[in-house]
Amino acid sequence: MELTFTPYRITCAHPFGISRSTHEFYDIIYIYLERDGVIGRGEVAPSGRYGESFSDCIEILNTFSSTLPDFEQLQEFENYYRPNSGGVSSLETGLSMALVDLLGHHRNQPVHEILGFGKVVTKPTSYTIAIGDLKLLKNKIQDANDYQILKIKLGAGKDKEIIERVRQETDKLIRVDANEGWSLDEARDMCNWLEDKNVEFIEQPLKADELPLMKELKHTSPIPLIADENCLNADDIPQLTESFHGINIKLMKCGGCAEVPKMFKYANDSGLKVMLGCMVESSVGITAMSQFASQADYLDLDGNLLINNDPYDGVKVQNGIPILPNGNGFGLTLNSHGKKTGLK
Repeated sequence: MELTFTPYRITCAHPFGISRSTHEFYDIIYIYLERDGVIGRGEVAPSGRYGESFSDCIEILNTFSSTLPDFEQLQEFENYYRPNSGGVSSLETGLSMALVDLLGHHRNQPVHEILGFGKVVTKPTSYTIAIGDLKLLKNKIQDANDYQILKIKLGAGKDKEIIERVRQETDKLIRVDANEGWSLDEARDMCNWLEDKNVEFIEQPLKADELPLMKELKHTSPIPLIADENCLNADDIPQLTESFHGINIKLMKCGGCAEVPKMFKYANDSGLKVMLGCMVESSVGITAMSQFASQADYLDLDGNLLINNDPYDGVKVQNGIPILPNGNGFGLTLNSHGKKTGLK
């Protein structure tokens, strides 16, 4: 099979701010695996938080042969490329996505069926309100009119003011994500203050290297706590049971589609809730992650909704609930914007 890749810049509809950074765009890479005229698509969305960079991904991909062996099993392919991927999880994920999409087309099956997951999704996805100019907050909330749940980014100051402004505009259920932005004292204060603000859970309040402090916080927090930066892959899960109530699985963190079912099993065995999340990504990455959505407790699959130049059509949202596309593989199609860019 033939390996090719294309860089692409996705631009944010609003500046996307979290506790540690703000972005107006993200540079991603589309991976293509082609065999017998059929194309499998994957997406690489590097994260600086995990030591990844766009330039490193391009450099590593340039070391790969353009002609690869034909693989029929996802795990075998992941074992093949992993020694040469530099440990970059998002790059490994993009390759994994492309193969499972290709296999789906060749087998005339959707990816969720290949991986043992259902098609019907019943849980709504949240819609993220990023940190930024408070004057734009009302417009951002209006952008989320069709969504039942808001995810509010905090951790960079003015947190209580942000929540109060949100509550002036809507009484929707909200989720809070501090992205490691609080100290233990700040987290205790915020957990108690948020108790009567209709908050479903709080995501990653403390830094990932403060797991003992997270254990203390869990014992006193009236609101469930979800691990994000603390949970990259299945091996991380056993150490989280005393510090969190659930985990956030992201394809770009875990290194491939074969890892996600393992993470579900480890979490279920440990009594942890499972949230499916994402980076800011296009419909390729979000549609791939949505293949697992039927079994999740919470969904935060809105990365493609936060950009204004998505070149693909895939998963759609109706009344806040993701609807998987019909068709084999991921069911992706190039939209009119994508056709103008020369993508496959």
